[in-house]
Amino acid sequence: MNATNKNTIAFGIPKLPLRYGALVMPLLLSVLMTCVVSLISTLKSIGMSPLLGSKWLAAWGVSWLVAFPILLLLLPLVRKATAALVRSA
Repeated sequence: MNATNKNTIAFGIPKLPLRYGALVMPLLLSVLMTCVVSLISTLKSIGMSPLLGSKWLAAWGVSWLVAFPILLLLLPLVRKATAALVRSA
């Protein structure tokens, strides 16, 4: 693998600088978690309905808008709590 491949994500799109990692990780985590939780919740509420897709996307959008900023606020506290509970290497 050459150096250009290591510095791109796909189709020549460059990777973000390291300093953005503190935002990218909670962004991806919030997208994935709210996607799964809202799908399960919507399925439990309305079942396999023809409206499932639209209802789920609406629920996911609202839950993500709430979850991402909360994750950004709570992540430092969670890191401190984790450090208090887990031995260092």
